[in-house]
Amino acid sequence: MSETAYPFDIEACPSPAYVVDDALLRRNLELLRQVQEQSGARILLALKGFAMWDTFPLVRQYLVGTTASGQDEARLGAETFGGEVHAYSPAFSEEEMAVVLQYADHLSFNSPAQWQRHRRTVAEAPREVSCGLRVNPEYSEGKVALYDPCAPGSRLGTRAVDLEGVDLAGLEGLHFHTLCEQNSDALEHTLEAFEARFGHLLADRRWVNFGGGHHITRPDYDVARLVRVIRDFKARRPHLEVYLEPGEAIALNTGYLVCSVLDIVENDGTIAILDTSATAHMPDVLEMPYRPEILGAGEPGEKAHTYRLGGLTCLAGDVVGEYSFDAPLSIGDRLVFTDMAHYTMVKTTTFNGMRLPSICRIDEASREVRTVKTFGYEDYRQRLS
Repeated sequence: MSETAYPFDIEACPSPAYVVDDALLRRNLELLRQVQEQSGARILLALKGFAMWDTFPLVRQYLVGTTASGQDEARLGAETFGGEVHAYSPAFSEEEMAVVLQYADHLSFNSPAQWQRHRRTVAEAPREVSCGLRVNPEYSEGKVALYDPCAPGSRLGTRAVDLEGVDLAGLEGLHFHTLCEQNSDALEHTLEAFEARFGHLLADRRWVNFGGGHHITRPDYDVARLVRVIRDFKARRPHLEVYLEPGEAIALNTGYLVCSVLDIVENDGTIAILDTSATAHMPDVLEMPYRPEILGAGEPGEKAHTYRLGGLTCLAGDVVGEYSFDAPLSIGDRLVFTDMAHYTMVKTTTFNGMRLPSICRIDEASREVRTVKTFGYEDYRQRLS
């Protein structure tokens, strides 16, 4: 493979490995702090998107806390990040609620029935917890149905029609989450729908959570519009604290997946088999779906040598995509996928007994690569019995 200028020593980490660049992470965090300062909103890290807690001493210099999808994320946020801990789940069991209440400062319920079921437990908890309700604005601009919480028949959030005559006493906040990798215009339109349906409920609340999906750190994101939208909302509702809880925006374009070529075979084209996997190590490639970029590679046919890149699992569709390179690939060559920090480590599996990629960090100043975590047989074994 031809020489490519890499931003770090790709031979300094195990293969495969996720590699997070602290300098790029701080760049995102600086922008998010700017949004907080200019808008007055408070930004939380959504652990469902990025939970590499080795980086939390850096992240907590900028963000006010974490948001969790259940008991284990809530505990992780409390123990490794600190600050505010917010939690939401489509439903909490009594056993999970007992654990969540040990760590959460804010708790959003998915339905009035969930609130009524657990409100006594919340009231008897030794810690004061501010409770809210997730609502469904029934407005969405998302293009991928799999990620649309406002689609017809959605189980996520309560519609306005289902709140008629419902007693919301004791609930201090409202929470909506409708976005997925979207710009601030989508938030502005969603907020209009939210206020039209639920504005009459806001006078008695203390906070509103605008959820996640805000692609704030994407190069073309309209940050000024986001700040204006939040400031305008706070001007209309000065008594309300506003929260945002992006996960992807924190780690967007901050990480890589380094892997190696194990074999090259022919079948209606040349196929390179990698020591990684789309389904096990970068599942959004198949779920979203999308085609990740590789440093030094091009579109099929763009460069002299085109390969279909496949993973190690038995799934026939464990294929990342087709890429072209200036020079032929050889066994042992390393490839570097970009934007592999968010929704990767948190979604990996050990399907087929595949070992999880190692986790590494690039030091801001020295640019040295440090291996944070490696995985072996015991990590696989202990999951199953």
